[in-house]
Amino acid sequence: MEHANFPVLILTGRPAAGKSEVIDFLRKSDPRVRLERFHIGGFEELDDFLYVWETFETDDILTRHGRTRLWTDEKYWFKDDFVWDLYIERINLEYRKRIARNRSYHRGKTTLIEFARGGEQGIAHALDCLHEEVLSRAALVYIRVSYEESVRKNRRRARKGEEDSILYHSLPDEKMEHYYRTNDWEDIALRDPAYIRVKDFRVPYAVFENEPEKTHDPKLIAAELGRVTERLWGNRLPANR
Repeated sequence: MEHANFPVLILTGRPAAGKSEVIDFLRKSDPRVRLERFHIGGFEELDDFLYVWETFETDDILTRHGRTRLWTDEKYWFKDDFVWDLYIERINLEYRKRIARNRSYHRGKTTLIEFARGGEQGIAHALDCLHEEVLSRAALVYIRVSYEESVRKNRRRARKGEEDSILYHSLPDEKMEHYYRTNDWEDIALRDPAYIRVKDFRVPYAVFENEPEKTHDPKLIAAELGRVTERLWGNRLPANR
């Protein structure tokens, strides 16, 4: 039986592009309207920021006990680029555990996967690290802002004392420059206007245009997200149904 909802929806883009704001909007939406208008059921989120913050906390605990930090130095720069792949593997693991526990998991339920990537550890590489069980059910929304807009919004959202918050965490400018100035999305999108080839899968995608900013206004989010999800819904492949 065909589901009325996306099984898996990937949200990606630059830091502070608006991914978390879109998810917050969906969380506050009427469930019936959310399903009918955006094809998103009751949803659970897998956001790799939680694993990033856990890495920082674990390394700080090790420091306090006189042990060697595993993944970051004292200024929270990553010591090994494999950590980016590790975060995607954590998403894979969490998702596959849910599917293993309930093969009807997606009947009325959507998994939202959120991550930002840039530099050498780009979006194409992150997608290639996703498990086949994810990719076979996935559609993707890229939230597009320029690097300059990403920096502006990253600075704006910072709240002292809420550095571990999904909505209010922020990166120092030098880390934005190092990790996220370059972005491989335009190269990915040039290959096909509707699908991204990842391993043996064609993943339908659409772009949420967020410059000028729409994610500060629920009405603007609704209009743009409706446009994007309708395009994705029409472009689903049989394997994604």
